[in-house]
Amino acid sequence: MKKIAILGSTGSIGTQTLEVVENQGDMEVTALAAGNNIRLLEEQIRKFMPKLVCVWNEEKAKELAVSVGDLPVRVVSGMEGLIEVATEPSADIVVTAVVGMIGIRPTIAAMEAGKDIALANKETLVTAGHIIMPLAKKQGVNILPVDSEHSAIFQCLNGENKKTIHKVLLTASGGPFRGKTREELKSVQVEDALKHPNWSMGRKITIDSSTMVNKGLEVMEAKWLFDVSMDQVEVVVQPKSIIHSMVEFEDGAVMAQLGTPDMKLPIQYALYYPERRFLPGERLDFWSLKEIAFEKPDMVNFPGLSLAYQAGRRGGTLPTVFNAANERAVEKFLNREISYLSITDMIEGAMNGHTVKENPTVEEILEAENAAYEYIESRW
Repeated sequence: MKKIAILGSTGSIGTQTLEVVENQGDMEVTALAAGNNIRLLEEQIRKFMPKLVCVWNEEKAKELAVSVGDLPVRVVSGMEGLIEVATEPSADIVVTAVVGMIGIRPTIAAMEAGKDIALANKETLVTAGHIIMPLAKKQGVNILPVDSEHSAIFQCLNGENKKTIHKVLLTASGGPFRGKTREELKSVQVEDALKHPNWSMGRKITIDSSTMVNKGLEVMEAKWLFDVSMDQVEVVVQPKSIIHSMVEFEDGAVMAQLGTPDMKLPIQYALYYPERRFLPGERLDFWSLKEIAFEKPDMVNFPGLSLAYQAGRRGGTLPTVFNAANERAVEKFLNREISYLSITDMIEGAMNGHTVKENPTVEEILEAENAAYEYIESRW
């Protein structure tokens, strides 16, 4: 029986991962980690009976420990606790579904402990891909993408020679504001940006999708996952989210992965790779679908994507600054402290004010993250 640990178990990916585990019935959950939602975490503990759980907030961890005192589970907290969950000895695979750069250290620790990674934390590769990918090769561990787009590419490449990739075609829905001008976007409120047309995701990633920043992060992630250049990754807007991504090969052949917009498919594929399992749910109906339309991405009204290409091409610590500035900007927008258009303004300002360090260490990556935070706090 395969055993798994989940970082970010109370978030969108984490809860859907546990749904897959429950549905399949032949996988054991050995460890869970969450932020502050200890009510939901307690429910998960009582259902899946992990040996170890981590709560980021120390006080919340103490509160949870009292609540589950009748169970044989150990409760830890903070970064040390997160790393302990990531390296839980009996786990075969670690699902990294925490949001943000907090995922870097536990992902590295899990790989060093010989764990396969089901990767849903794109920031890890965006900021530290030059560390993560060589380490995976050295340790002989698999990095299995959970993002629907990267899973689609991974599936298209199954059995193919990666050296024959001509282009990776990363699809995007265009988000809730596709076709809008910057003038029209001035009045966008939090509630508007949280209404994604196709996918059910967490609040932060939903905002990122609306600004196209999320697609920019995915472009940088694809560069590392599939060993291609930034210019080999092309974004294609496909509004219905039926084609999840494509690969064009040197001979001109294009392979695509299609399906309904359901995150359980890429989650289950990563957990059981290379095996495919039955997954209940809606299936594509080509007779009602009739057609699939494509558009070019609008990088003028949605500059987050062009800024991501700029950061990815330059490399070093600039992708970290792009990501960190966006994290803080989205946080401020969700707290109604800034306007919607200020999100990408903040990112651009932080990038322009940054002096890039080449081949940064984890410590230098975290320093660049803090510098981006400080820049934003001093100006907004």
